[in-house]
Amino acid sequence: MTLDYDVVVVGCGIAGLSAAVAAAEGGAKVAVLDRASFDERGGNTRWTEAFMRMKSIDEVADDFAEHFMDNAGSHLDPEIIKEAARPYEDWSPIVKAHGFTDPEVIGRLVEDAPSTLNWLTGLGITFTDMPTYLLTQSTTRICPIGGGLALVEVLTKKAEDLGVTFHFETAARRLTQDALGTVTGLLADNAKGEKLAFTGKVILACGGYQGNAEMQARYFGERARYIRPIARGGYYNRGEGIQMALDVGAATCGDFSEYHAEPIDPRSGVSEPIVFNFPYGILVDTSGRRFIDEASHTVDFIYENVARQINKLPGGMAWLITDARLNEVPNWQRSVRSDQKPIEATSIAELAEKICLDAAALGATVTAFNAATREGTFNPLQCDGLATEGLTPPKSNWALPLASAPFKAWPVTSAVCFTFGGLRCNANAEVLNHDGRAIDNLYAAGELTGIYYKRYTGATSVLRGAVFGRIAGRLAAEGSRKAASAA
Repeated sequence: MTLDYDVVVVGCGIAGLSAAVAAAEGGAKVAVLDRASFDERGGNTRWTEAFMRMKSIDEVADDFAEHFMDNAGSHLDPEIIKEAARPYEDWSPIVKAHGFTDPEVIGRLVEDAPSTLNWLTGLGITFTDMPTYLLTQSTTRICPIGGGLALVEVLTKKAEDLGVTFHFETAARRLTQDALGTVTGLLADNAKGEKLAFTGKVILACGGYQGNAEMQARYFGERARYIRPIARGGYYNRGEGIQMALDVGAATCGDFSEYHAEPIDPRSGVSEPIVFNFPYGILVDTSGRRFIDEASHTVDFIYENVARQINKLPGGMAWLITDARLNEVPNWQRSVRSDQKPIEATSIAELAEKICLDAAALGATVTAFNAATREGTFNPLQCDGLATEGLTPPKSNWALPLASAPFKAWPVTSAVCFTFGGLRCNANAEVLNHDGRAIDNLYAAGELTGIYYKRYTGATSVLRGAVFGRIAGRLAAEGSRKAASAA
């Protein structure tokens, strides 16, 4: 069965829905494909708080661009960096196709973020800067009231009102091309077993590969066995969007060896069962020994690295140990979203027995930690400099002795929010080939585009999905109009 559209969007999260609405606003006939059912539509967006690194809807955070460019890649060729400082039109094909965080793309993200959030506001989204599960923060954030689910519901309704056609339980399989290699649409199949051929300009917005164990093992190695998606939406992201584009010559970008990590309680099956209260206790491995500074900075600054280090431990697991003084942290319960209760005990030895750790080893760890703590003012909501002395690894803030029952323990593992490796796109959301030229009729936005290296610039993923999804939809519709006029 052949279905003719002007624009075909793959994916129904923030990037895909923004693309669909923008394309429909531009007068295009639009289809949206999503592997999920209607009730589970929305990809990762459906399950996230959708934090955005903004001061307000009109201004990005002060460290926005700086943080991106500080993590633009590792050991970059200085000649590449020098050339990237010139106007984009003067870049060589090597630089345009190079897999690094493109300053042109980041500049466009900074430039278009306010107008995109104002656009979302006009569609019915309301933003807030109310407190979140991040008890301490190093930057400014806002989020939509109702989180990512509100984005999905509002944008879906708007798309339907504009005449967008949704094809749920439908998975894209392969891009189609004409004799000259121009992308003409894609092939898909659905839950009914129907084989479908969609024609039109294609916008890929179907996420990374955190739902594909083979791809994770290919890129992450054996540590992939301990990683699971942070939320149910991640299981739908199988990496086909990336693979389809690679099959037609797309270049890559982003760090394929890393992912955006969060520390979670592995016992819990709820969406994003984070354990973010670790700065107020100690983290130990399955041998009962500390392995990291639990409080080197605010929690939003360090949680990703902590989660990655946990993933490298034997069994990919750690234990968080706290004592009664955790209750001195205002609203600490907000920072744990597991539906499973911590294991409690009246002594460290009893706790060790309950969590199957060697009691002598854990006891020695706690004794050494307590001996290294010092007197000082405990200020739980900002870095207080209350650090250990003479201890390796140190604890730089909030270092209170673990001395008062009840003692609590949470198991902690690393979960993948999304993968970093993806497609190389320009600032117009066009997918580029290995010569740095745009592949005709092919756009991409969201998590399957590569933009991050080493460390995630927090609270930017949903935002970049909205910004570049909107850009892709608008330009695809414009290109469709021009093609129709020329026909």
